[in-house]
Amino acid sequence: MARRLLMLGAIVAMLSVALGAFGAHALAEKLDARALHSWDTAARYQMFHGLALIATAWASDRWPGRAPKVAAYAFGAGLLLFCGSLYALALGSPRAFGAVAPLGGLSFMIGWGALAFAARDNV
Repeated sequence: MARRLLMLGAIVAMLSVALGAFGAHALAEKLDARALHSWDTAARYQMFHGLALIATAWASDRWPGRAPKVAAYAFGAGLLLFCGSLYALALGSPRAFGAVAPLGGLSFMIGWGALAFAARDNV
C-alpha cells in the first residue's frame, strides 16, 4: 500500500504543478479573475493533498492499520470533489456545481483526522 500511495501522491503533486502552470499561462487571458482564483485554489489544494498522500504512505508503512487507509480514501475523495469542482467551476460549469466543494473539504478534514488518529494510536 505504501509504495502505491507514494506513487499516487507524487503523480497528484506533479499534475498540480502542470495544472497550476496551465492556469497561469494558458488560461490567464481566457478566464476572469474569479475563475483564475478558483483554478489557483484547486491547484494549491491539490499540491497540499498530493503531499498528504505521500505522508499517508509513510504512515501506512510505519503504522499499519485501518486509519491510514481511511486517510488515503478521504484524501482521494477530497481531491476529486473539492479540486475537481473548483477546476470545473473555473472552466464554466454551472454555479450549482460549487455545492460539491464543501463535501470535498469535509473529506480532506476526515483524511487529516484519520492521519492524526493513526499517529495517536501508535504513540
